[in-house]
Amino acid sequence: MTDFTDEEIEAARVLFARPATFVMGCAKIEQLPDPDLPEVAFAGRSNVGKSSLINGLVGMHKLARASNETGRTREVNFFDLDGRMRLVDLPGYGWAKASRTTVKKFQDLGRDYLRGRVTLKRVYLLIDSRHGLKAVDTEALDALDKAAVSYQIVLTKADKLKAGEAEAVAAATLKAISKRPAAFPEVAVTSAEKGGGLPELRAAIARATGVDPYA
Repeated sequence: MTDFTDEEIEAARVLFARPATFVMGCAKIEQLPDPDLPEVAFAGRSNVGKSSLINGLVGMHKLARASNETGRTREVNFFDLDGRMRLVDLPGYGWAKASRTTVKKFQDLGRDYLRGRVTLKRVYLLIDSRHGLKAVDTEALDALDKAAVSYQIVLTKADKLKAGEAEAVAAATLKAISKRPAAFPEVAVTSAEKGGGLPELRAAIARATGVDPYA
């Protein structure tokens, strides 16, 4: 992963220590908030740990969970970071028990957001480090490439692996996406539970959005 300076790491820490709040969940594209702030979005399978990662980034235990009550779980959920940027939780994919009609509805919502959001700076596609890229992830990668939105792979739950295994999965993942046109050429390795990789991911997000935490 990119070598960030101590100043960048500290600036990102300050940025993500600012108040974060749940704004709204949107089930239709017409409900999206005005595109007036830089945004980064988080995508991934429904059990990959998106809520845990968002909570870890902002240092709050229940921020993302507050938006995942019944009826909101498959919406596009928006979180405001002190009026400086929005963190966006996209509908998960790979539900074993959902009907095809339901799956298509929320996948289409996610695609509509990706295609039309002018303030979207980067998507972070979360992959469980214990499993690596699976066939079910290919559709998400294809959709991101088609939308021409810059995206970066983030491996989650790295604390569940033995020493060195996460790096091997990261290398294999990077090789697998090397020819994809919209893929950012680095793979982040994180653990929301232990905090590993989060300072660097905060710095990466700050750099991608260009948000100045001291402004």
